[in-house]
Amino acid sequence: MADRHFTVARRRLTALRLTALGFAQARVDDPTEVVGGLLAMQAQDYPGALWSIGLRTASATRSSIEEVHEAGGFVRSWTMRGTLHMVRPDDLPWMLELTGRRMARSAVGRHRQLELDEAQFDRAERIARERLAGGATVSRTALLEAFAAGGVPTTGQRGGHLLVQLAHTVVTVLVGRSEYALLADRVPHPRVLAREAALREFALRYFLSHGPATIQDFAWWSSLTLIDARVGLAAAREQLDELVLDGTRYYLRPGLEPAGHAVHLLPGFDGYLLGYGDRRAPLSGADTELIVPGGNGMFRSTIVVNGEVVGLWRRTVKAKRVELTTEPLGEFSDATRAAIARMAKRYGGYLGVPAEVEASS
Repeated sequence: MADRHFTVARRRLTALRLTALGFAQARVDDPTEVVGGLLAMQAQDYPGALWSIGLRTASATRSSIEEVHEAGGFVRSWTMRGTLHMVRPDDLPWMLELTGRRMARSAVGRHRQLELDEAQFDRAERIARERLAGGATVSRTALLEAFAAGGVPTTGQRGGHLLVQLAHTVVTVLVGRSEYALLADRVPHPRVLAREAALREFALRYFLSHGPATIQDFAWWSSLTLIDARVGLAAAREQLDELVLDGTRYYLRPGLEPAGHAVHLLPGFDGYLLGYGDRRAPLSGADTELIVPGGNGMFRSTIVVNGEVVGLWRRTVKAKRVELTTEPLGEFSDATRAAIARMAKRYGGYLGVPAEVEASS
């Protein structure tokens, strides 16, 4: 069911990206290695974020990945674009040094509407440091209750903005689904990088793990200004290859080989789509509205065949099994259906319960 607009150039681009993003190389079972290899993985959809890691391992399960998260192998924070990402603890401080203040400034208008001022942010920080002292972890609910008890109202969206501000200012970090800790306790000896060195590392690791990508893709993904993105790319340029397709210039890992034919069941916010400002390569124009209905920012889970998004899927958790329902964007071949069934079995193994596919059409 190939899209007739899925050109040779698009196929080459997506095949190379699948390899760079960890879908085609020799798989590992260390979630920390997966997260570090991609620098940052979008994580506002917690179950989907864990599956994004699982997809890139040989046999890691949801429970084993969560154990690594809770032990501090990777953490979650609002690292870029005001969105939660999974990152290695030692990468978070230097990344936030580049992005945190800019994201905090972008929220000033909303803070004013919510009547959140510097005094309240300072009080919330003092309360958080007291509650989390000594390496303690505290749930989101308990932390918000402590803010309210300490005279910092959390009604409406105020609580969420207080927590995001503490993350942007390098105070707290998520170390479980909803558990917070002090970042300084998780990273007692942070890497200190001069600004240009940090920009270089940001650019180099993005293009090595996501390329072929454009400078505009990097600037969008990283929350950096285009000027800073160009500074980073210039510093990293000697370690990257260049590829021109349809008149567009891309940067990528030297010696990158395209992925072979394969079927993948991707969660909605996987980096295969969310790692780029321009998502036309795996999508046809008609697909976008189906995958992000109404442009509301909520991405549906996708079925990718040989780099092309060809359908959608969703899961329904039953008492002793999980049921996967597929929605083709065209017509699935018998080979595609068989491959989806194999991927469903793998997904069930990852969850620790049987998984079955029930096609909706």
